[in-house]
Amino acid sequence: MSPSEYTPTRRPRHTPPALRPTLPEWAVVSPERLDHIERVAELTSAWAEQLGVPDPERHRWLRAVWLHDAMRDAPLEDLEKWASDTPGPPELRHGPASAARARAEGATDRGVLDAVRYHSLGLAEWDMVGRVLYCADYLEPGRPFDQEHRAALAERFPTDPADVLREVARARLLHIIQSGWPVLEPTHRFWNSLVGTGAGSQ
Repeated sequence: MSPSEYTPTRRPRHTPPALRPTLPEWAVVSPERLDHIERVAELTSAWAEQLGVPDPERHRWLRAVWLHDAMRDAPLEDLEKWASDTPGPPELRHGPASAARARAEGATDRGVLDAVRYHSLGLAEWDMVGRVLYCADYLEPGRPFDQEHRAALAERFPTDPADVLREVARARLLHIIQSGWPVLEPTHRFWNSLVGTGAGSQ
């Protein structure tokens, strides 16, 4: 669905307290995109509960979730404004644009901002926020492909996050290659860090 075929949602509908924080006021997302974000939040919240993550860290995870696609349906001119120096196809600009906009609005958590900026690419320097978002974005149950396999990975994440992260990274890297996109430097370093040093084990 193209941006011209729906009325973008600029305010979130009511969100259960367990899935807060919510979308920023400046977000531009379709109803379908909002459904995706909420599914990512539900999965992330479930993982946090199973892992016994303290509330401040859980809040960081969910903050990244609600920001990661906040500009996914924004006009191209807005993406160019906020992510003019982003290499690669336009489809990869929404993460950097959302991170830049959040920073302009006062966000200072480097781990959250890096998670949002690189959620489509991967980043070797990520803390757990980026790794959780990267996996939850791919494994949320609304995506129509490989549902049984992805559901199994999502169930396994709390007990083996490092291995699940490597499997998700492998699948996402293959998608980039099959789409004919260049493998950008952050993705190259991220993959090498996972298979070379086990950096996904934190």
